[in-house]
Amino acid sequence: MEKEKWVLCPICNNKTRIKVRPDTVLENFPLFCPKCKRETIINVTGQNVVVSNNSAKGETK
Repeated sequence: MEKEKWVLCPICNNKTRIKVRPDTVLENFPLFCPKCKRETIINVTGQNVVVSNNSAKGETK
């Protein structure tokens, strides 16, 4: 049985409060980091975390 894995913040590289399993699929998930207090939009397939293109909160277009 494969284990769960903590999702790391793509900005400060610290653990967040989210765990993912190998069968997890997330699209456009707002990941909040309690350490750096920033929110990043991520996509997760399996245990592979990818930062979305429009990841900055409050970004002007």
